[in-house]
Amino acid sequence: MSVLGALRVPDELSARLPAEQRGSGRGRDSVRLLVSRGAEVSHHAFRELPGLLGAGDVLVVNTSLTLPAAVDGRLGDGRGERVVVHFSTRGDDGRRSVELRSPDGRGSTRPRPVDRPGVFVRLPGGASLVLEEPVDGPGGRLWWARVSGAEVPELLRRYGRPIRYAYTQRDQALSVYQTVFGVVSPDGDGSAEMPSAARPFTAPLVAELVSRGVHIAPVTLHTGVASLEAHEPPYPERFGVPEATARLVNAVRSREWCGRVTHARDEIGRGETGHGVGGSAGCGRVVAVGTTVVRALETAALPSGLVRAASGWTDLVVTPERGVRAVDGLLTGLHEPEASHLLMLAAVAGPEAPARAYEAALAHRYLWHEFGDVHLMLPASPG
Repeated sequence: MSVLGALRVPDELSARLPAEQRGSGRGRDSVRLLVSRGAEVSHHAFRELPGLLGAGDVLVVNTSLTLPAAVDGRLGDGRGERVVVHFSTRGDDGRRSVELRSPDGRGSTRPRPVDRPGVFVRLPGGASLVLEEPVDGPGGRLWWARVSGAEVPELLRRYGRPIRYAYTQRDQALSVYQTVFGVVSPDGDGSAEMPSAARPFTAPLVAELVSRGVHIAPVTLHTGVASLEAHEPPYPERFGVPEATARLVNAVRSREWCGRVTHARDEIGRGETGHGVGGSAGCGRVVAVGTTVVRALETAALPSGLVRAASGWTDLVVTPERGVRAVDGLLTGLHEPEASHLLMLAAVAGPEAPARAYEAALAHRYLWHEFGDVHLMLPASPG
């Protein structure tokens, strides 16, 4: 059942172009910021974010780069049907999970079901792949595939393009799908789709946040291919939480952090922020930039809330029943009403918060999807 009930988003509220192509630039007034504290909602420009956070808060960001994960191919069945291969997660055995899609004639794609193993696909540059088994049992859209004739990172670099969905207006350069936090992975891996919550950030905005005493901490989660049509829960994905980030998150949630935060606020000359700053000790918040960060941090969190350094695979689905242990707030995009991510929002902010926020977003005509506006969910104001 949808967290948002019968709420529907009209097509005209899908962001068809990146912010810098429709307004004053990435991270400025053309990107709006919906802020909810419990059931309370307020409206801002994204450039106001530094004033909504306080010294001692920690923003945890995903450093995964977006890959050019869509590659054209043809079926090797004699008819040569055109397909688009969406490359998803790299398996431990060297295979790749992939989704076959059909071109829709408008630059995007539509689902193309596969009902049997052994499907052979010819790829550019003499490469090919064979579908071997479904990732999640019969009827699934993702298949484990064996690629021959090329290394996948090089194949994507030479012939790939960013995955694009039908609500966008046109193809975009790969750079449009990167965030300011992205770094090159040593193994060349990355995300099939952009960790888009961080897209509005710019280097000057990050510098302003740091100058105000907000900490930035990295994690990595390489996103797989989303299910736009079926709204499935996320598949297992590769993640990493480094030791330094685990230590910082744990420090924020300790009493020793209070004295440091109070001193930092005095040094900055801001005193109390008036924005309900408070983690577990009332002195700082751990704010995840994107649902991918929540998934990574919560995978690394013990039942006590202590976060340990960890890496590998995560199949965690965060729900209200499971709750969150390491995260106090979440900065995220606006999701389709049927999306499984909304269960995570309810886990972070409570069951009423997503519905109240999304009703306000519709009334004020916020924009949805990866090029759209963003939503900051914080703990309810005290009292």
